Amino acid sequence: MFYVQRDAQGVLLRVETNAFAGMTETEPSDAKDAQEWYAALRLESSRLQLKQSDLDMIRVLDDLIHLLMTKGVIRVTDLPVAAQSKLINRSQAREVLGGLNQLIDDEEAGVF
Repeated sequence: MFYVQRDAQGVLLRVETNAFAGMTETEPSDAKDAQEWYAALRLESSRLQLKQSDLDMIRVLDDLIHLLMTKGVIRVTDLPVAAQSKLINRSQAREVLGGLNQLIDDEEAGVF
C-alpha cells in the first residue's frame, strides 16, 4: 500500500510506503501512478549519483593529466586550445587554494 499526497487538481505530490502528515489518500501497491512516481524517483537518484561520479572522475582526470605533464609524457601544448585553457584555469584555482594536496578530503587521505 502507498500513502500519497495530491494537490487540489489531483496531481501527485508525494508517495511514501508509510503514513505521513499531509497525506491525502492511500493507493494499492500496484497503482500505476505510484509505481511511476517511484520509477522517476529511482531515475533521478541514478542521475544524481552519475553526476557526482562525473565530478569525482574530473578530479581523477585532472590529477592524471597533471602527473603525465610532470613526468614529461605530454605537454599542455599537445592538447587542444580549449583543453589547455581549462587546465590552466583549474591549475590557477588549485594554486590559490594551496595546491593539489589541500583539496583531498580527510577521509581520502588514507586511500593511497
